[in-house]
Amino acid sequence: MLPAWAQPSTKVARIGYLSAPSRASVSAALDAFLAAMRALGWVEGRNLVIEYRWAEGQVARLPELAAELVRLKVDLIVAPAASAALAAKQATSSIPIVMIFPIDPVASGLIVSLSRPGGNVTGTASATGAELSGKQLQVLKEAVPQAARVAFLHNPDDASEKSQATTLEAAGRALGLRLRPVVARGAEVLDAAFASMAKERDEAVIVGRAALFTVNAAKVAELALQSRLPSMFAFRESVQAGGLMSYAVNQQAFIGRAATYVDKVLKGAQPADLPVEQPTQFELAINLRTARTLGLKVPSSLLLRADEVIQ
Repeated sequence: MLPAWAQPSTKVARIGYLSAPSRASVSAALDAFLAAMRALGWVEGRNLVIEYRWAEGQVARLPELAAELVRLKVDLIVAPAASAALAAKQATSSIPIVMIFPIDPVASGLIVSLSRPGGNVTGTASATGAELSGKQLQVLKEAVPQAARVAFLHNPDDASEKSQATTLEAAGRALGLRLRPVVARGAEVLDAAFASMAKERDEAVIVGRAALFTVNAAKVAELALQSRLPSMFAFRESVQAGGLMSYAVNQQAFIGRAATYVDKVLKGAQPADLPVEQPTQFELAINLRTARTLGLKVPSSLLLRADEVIQ
């Protein structure tokens, strides 16, 4: 029997789930969210209906998909990442929105402040862009100390990467690294993007948070390997797909926190009054198989700090 605090609601809630990547590419994170919802008494197919909308990596489709959810008059919209949250906010000022993981939601205009969001958006947020970017570059430099030229693969059309190039360049200068932005707006140009890295003799690559790279994680990891480039990713799943390293929030652990916001809003809480939660713990994942293929010896200091080491 469920404890009293997790007794299922008699109300059938209808929520929207608006995501820039594909379902397959974020299945583990979605499973974690649904498990957290079940623990709170919300069970899909019983007292919860979820209208899923997947942009399949094409962020330009998000406004259209958000408008569909608004027309359906869902009770709430769950929006992982800044791109989805911004599209949802542009589509409605009345339907509550629970955001997951956007960087600097105050700077992007999603909320007024972390302590008092002030509108129809609340939820969880990532660390500041400067903090996260700096740590990713620091770890990459520790793994590849001889590297001086680092490519930054990003999609400027994705709001999840807004201002990241600037923060990375500043962090790179502090570490003696030269950052070279490499733009990829679609899967069809990924090969050309990595060809440009080879031409410019880049020595490592840091991959942005855009949905494009989540959906195509295996291809990006493979191209980095073929190009003999040590790679740093924004999500652990990309390391499991063959990337060298990631330094990020544990999505599966932290995304469950978003379920508590959904639960509170469905029970009557106002988003404007729910403080936004930020992660305090990050994880380092390293793929030693990839390191061996690259002929790279990962320092033991990094391996000892790693939360996951793929042998």
